[in-house]
Amino acid sequence: MNAQLDPALRRERLLYLLLTVVCLALLGGALYFQYVRHEDPCPLCILTRYALVLIAIFGLVGAISRHRTGIQVARVLAALSAIGGMAASGYLIYVQANPLVSCGYDVVEAFVDALPTSRLLPQVFQVQGMCQTMYPPILGLTLPMWSLAAFVVIFLSLALHRPPRAVSLR
Repeated sequence: MNAQLDPALRRERLLYLLLTVVCLALLGGALYFQYVRHEDPCPLCILTRYALVLIAIFGLVGAISRHRTGIQVARVLAALSAIGGMAASGYLIYVQANPLVSCGYDVVEAFVDALPTSRLLPQVFQVQGMCQTMYPPILGLTLPMWSLAAFVVIFLSLALHRPPRAVSLR
């Protein structure tokens, strides 16, 4: 079916474009906290950034896809990326609540800093802080809590959204 003639598919594609914009805005917010408020990202923070980038990429794939199958694949991959973001954010909340637990300079940091994007865009993807560092909360919640909330909302919106069925005029 031609995407130009199907308003339901066009709306669906716009929602995925909106998802991409939201994820890029969240990534921009992370960079604001890093460079303006000097809150250095830890290894788990960087993993949440990767999750946001993946969701944005899959959202863009869904936005430019001309077929429902492509949109469905993008939706599943974005939902899986949101689960990864929830895992990283949730573990970071756990680490900050239990100071004896560490994620700092260990395997996670070595893995994150070894990824190619860490060398290509070190300003965005290079570890500079420690997970145990607590920054002032915003409206009563820490940044990992806000990240977890964002990933939960993204996941639920992807999981609960039921795309409209194409209407057949036969």
